[in-house]
Amino acid sequence: MPGKNIIIIGPGYPLRGGLANFNQRLCRQFIEEGHECCIYSFSLQYPSFLFPGTTQYSSEPRPEDIEIYSIINSIHPFNWWQVGNALRRIRPDIILVCYWLPFMGPALGTILKRVKKNKHTRIIALTHNVIPHEKRPGDESFTRFFVKQCDGFITMSEKVMNDLRQFDTVKPARLAPHPLYDSFGDPVSKTEARHHLGLPPNERIMLFFGFIRKYKGLDILLEAMTQLDPQIKLLVAGEFYEDAKPYQEQIKRLQLEDRLILRTDFIPDSEVKYYLCATDVVIQPYRNATQSGVTPLAYHFEKPMIVTNVGGLPGLVPHEQVGLVCEPEPASLAAAVNRYFELGEKHFIPHLRNEKQKYSWHHLAASIEELAQELQQTNT
Repeated sequence: MPGKNIIIIGPGYPLRGGLANFNQRLCRQFIEEGHECCIYSFSLQYPSFLFPGTTQYSSEPRPEDIEIYSIINSIHPFNWWQVGNALRRIRPDIILVCYWLPFMGPALGTILKRVKKNKHTRIIALTHNVIPHEKRPGDESFTRFFVKQCDGFITMSEKVMNDLRQFDTVKPARLAPHPLYDSFGDPVSKTEARHHLGLPPNERIMLFFGFIRKYKGLDILLEAMTQLDPQIKLLVAGEFYEDAKPYQEQIKRLQLEDRLILRTDFIPDSEVKYYLCATDVVIQPYRNATQSGVTPLAYHFEKPMIVTNVGGLPGLVPHEQVGLVCEPEPASLAAAVNRYFELGEKHFIPHLRNEKQKYSWHHLAASIEELAQELQQTNT
């Protein structure tokens, strides 16, 4: 379609993390394809007492190729009216709003409700999650209010599509796979990556990557480690987003101290490639999942995966091709790890390279553009 004015609402620099990286990469894609695009991010994303990490802010340099306006205060209703009224007057052709947590429903929903008054802007929600991993009071009502303000939806897994349809069965929605995270640089050799991180050059090392939260099943994986060859090491790279003490006690009880490599600070963007390239296999022992941002990272760096049979993960990781699928319990995880090393990394690489072709940013951008065109035709 002809060049459009597109505004992405969601986290962006100086906020850190996967959502900010996602929005910035998608913004670049729209610009490359001839659209005007910018990001409206948060001046306050989470109150400090609700944020489980050490800091919400990035230590990386500011992106110089995209415009990011940090103006949304997630807990200030007057701000929501101000931002909504400003966006209504700007009259973008498309607002693409990132939705991942019901806590954001009141703020984002109120902003969108104001925007809709201009009778021009098409509002598309890019729903990373609809039903959260960890439930809290108000989740359903906050999400219902948000969904009501949107014209259409993009989901990145069947699981999220099914969750969405619990709130709206009528409005148009399209499924587009989560694209590869290709903004973390090119792969480096395993030897170089391990040297950079100070890891042993020849040992078998698995990687658990990302924020540590209950639903991600690190505790299950730790139990599985007791059933594996003691020579297999586990690299845990990511910040605790809950109390670390139960994990520390579990590690001590299971006597795993010598088999774990703990890097439990936030991993800066510039270091991500080294962690992915240093590993033999990426392991995601999740209890539940929609889609995962770790999976596109593994695809980009061509690392096989072991994932559990939950949510959208099995659909992203064809069994015994791109990786292995197992159940979220220790014996099944241990069996999958043994099977992986039996097959060897070389078995998976050709399948990875073939499968990764379908996960392009162009495909996601095209799906959003096609949905916007459908909405425009419906309302003319």
